[in-house]
Amino acid sequence: MKNKAYRFRTDFLLPKNDFWIGMGSVLNIRGSYFDYNTSKTELEADRKALMHDWGMVGDDIENARVKFYNKNKKVLADCKK
Repeated sequence: MKNKAYRFRTDFLLPKNDFWIGMGSVLNIRGSYFDYNTSKTELEADRKALMHDWGMVGDDIENARVKFYNKNKKVLADCKK
């Protein structure tokens, strides 16, 4: 599989949290504990979301192709003869 410099994610609009942030949010009275990633327009946010979603689909297809090839190398090599 190719080593990509850019990885697609489905959670790019959500804040990065860990256990302690989650625990702190329980005690949050003010209500604005998390900072979400934003876009300048709704169209830009939709474009980013679609790009990442289809990128993930492409990554899944590539992973399935590589696994299939690795599992069936011998059969595929025999078919080429």
